[in-house]
Amino acid sequence: MKTKVHYPEAFWVCSASEIFERLAFYLGRSLILIFVTATAATGGIGLSDTVAAGMQANLTAFSYLGGLFGGVIVDRYIGAKHTTPIGMFIAGIGYLIGSMATTAVHIYIMIAAISTGLALFKNGALLGRIITDPKQMDSAFSIRYTLVNVGALIGTLSVGVLYKDVFEKNGVLGFIPCFRIAAISMFLGGLWYIFICWPKLGKLGTKPFKMEKTAEEIEEEKKRIQLSKEERQTQKITKTEAKRIAAIVLASAFSIIFWIFWYLASLPSYYYWGKHADWVVFGYEIPQTWFDAANSLYCIVLGPVMAYFWNKLSARPQGDMSLFKKTGIGILLLSVCYALYALLDIIRGDGKISILWVLLIVTFFLTLGEMFFSPLGHSFISKYSPSRYLGIMMSMWGLSIFAAAKSYGLAYGALFGDKTTLHFRTSCLIIIVVAIVAAIIMFALDKPLSKLVEHTD
Repeated sequence: MKTKVHYPEAFWVCSASEIFERLAFYLGRSLILIFVTATAATGGIGLSDTVAAGMQANLTAFSYLGGLFGGVIVDRYIGAKHTTPIGMFIAGIGYLIGSMATTAVHIYIMIAAISTGLALFKNGALLGRIITDPKQMDSAFSIRYTLVNVGALIGTLSVGVLYKDVFEKNGVLGFIPCFRIAAISMFLGGLWYIFICWPKLGKLGTKPFKMEKTAEEIEEEKKRIQLSKEERQTQKITKTEAKRIAAIVLASAFSIIFWIFWYLASLPSYYYWGKHADWVVFGYEIPQTWFDAANSLYCIVLGPVMAYFWNKLSARPQGDMSLFKKTGIGILLLSVCYALYALLDIIRGDGKISILWVLLIVTFFLTLGEMFFSPLGHSFISKYSPSRYLGIMMSMWGLSIFAAAKSYGLAYGALFGDKTTLHFRTSCLIIIVVAIVAAIIMFALDKPLSKLVEHTD
């Protein structure tokens, strides 16, 4: 008889803290695309869609780039238990700056503050130490991803209604109050972490990760103690550790392709489909931010399903499917999104299609691809990263997202932006071809890359 999987209480309360952070982040991330392109008369800044896409890309990119420096801090100097709430308070200040923005410069200052705060937000790394059973990692991080998307759903679902229906006055859209809500969410999240999470964590995360070793690392350390001083100096990083670090770096590099396609997929819903789709459903004009809300809703629904699926796979005699194979599947599912975009464009002809086709079908495949990949990166790193490099390795994953985020803004300008000469369907076809080739490469490299993490000294 199989026993039900139980996760520590600290896992649940710490995962719940990300609801506050993701609510703020996705509210701000979605709002930028509308706020920056809205005219000054309606409370916006009045810039082009290409500039807005670049700003959103920068918010995403530098939030993850900063994580690399934050990783060094939590690995070597300050425990993640302390840096996480501090980071939330700093990010909250960033959103307050956004509420006062009247120029592009103010937006860039907001981005800098939020990025600094999220650089210190190391809750994901802590969760990798709360869960001690490697077989539970994939399912645990899938559940965590569900809770993350609860925050994203609340943020993206509410902001679309708030800025245009609730806070709109005399033709001026309610961007300012929405940024303030994001700030409040971060401040509340910081307090949640201090008063709710800290007691559950105990001593976990109070020290830098280099001082909190796993059972496997303690055993390896005992073996090294038996060596001579000269031998120990030459074995600061074991062969196993070196190969696993290499696997994490390679997995992070391949993830860049995935994230470029994933981030890029949302932008046509704001701009291309904003012009070529009918957004009125049952007499109500659907807010554009609800594309992101639909993605979050699907994540919430699919999260427990995928957690159950990963537990089933890990229980098989042959074991779980590798991260590299899952990445290939995820990229193929993203290619389906762009195929559907092209198909819908053909179907509409010179008219408009209901936005429900995009919200219900395209976002489903987008989310399914995401669930095959995104929650499992942190799980993969938690399993195989040496403790003294855990924060840096988590940030290495973030560095790949930085590269993708900086790239997708440029990719949007080249493929879909206001100055491109390419037809929408042609741009979609280019992405489909690249995605299929990338997936084939991932499947071909699955075995050699898997051997890197399976190797033991």
